[in-house]
Amino acid sequence: MDQIKQKIIGLTGGIASGKSTVSDIIKSIGYKVIDADIISREVVEKDKEAYLEVVKYFGEDILDESGNINRKKLGSIIFNNPLEREKLNSILHPYILDSIKEQIKKDKESTLIFVDIPLLIEVLDDIKLKGIKFDEIWLVYVDEKTQLERLMKRDNITEEEAIKRIRAQMPMEIKVKYATRLINNTGTKDYLESQVKRMLEEVM
Repeated sequence: MDQIKQKIIGLTGGIASGKSTVSDIIKSIGYKVIDADIISREVVEKDKEAYLEVVKYFGEDILDESGNINRKKLGSIIFNNPLEREKLNSILHPYILDSIKEQIKKDKESTLIFVDIPLLIEVLDDIKLKGIKFDEIWLVYVDEKTQLERLMKRDNITEEEAIKRIRAQMPMEIKVKYATRLINNTGTKDYLESQVKRMLEEVM
């Protein structure tokens, strides 16, 4: 029996661009999505290797009463300090990418697998080093004004905090250069869904 030819598509987008909504649409249609955010939570579960490395570097102040990593405390450290953010990423990314590679390897059934990674383009070199190859990269984007409004509303933060978080990421105009396909999420959900369905038809 011939082995199924799989296509691996990287899905990414700026903070509060609506990437999770796109991911949900893809899943609802029936395609597999490997979610790096879920994996990033799993790898730092109490007493796992990545957890121990993070606590060793950032100290026990980032833990809650149960000894779990308090994501809000850790977030406040890394969003205010680019070097600390880079350090956290350097600890977590190898574990996250190993898990993604393993999940792709185990899946013998899916003809199309999406890998949802917020910082996909930022860590593209690391992804290639791990031997993960994307057939396409899909980028969800919105204009900065919409992004700012959505982020403030979603996370209940000030405009200053929201701008800081947006600026902490690679600028959208650079990300666009790496994308195979662009998904415009400045319109309605119906419009978003129609774009995703059309792209899926084209890929398949």
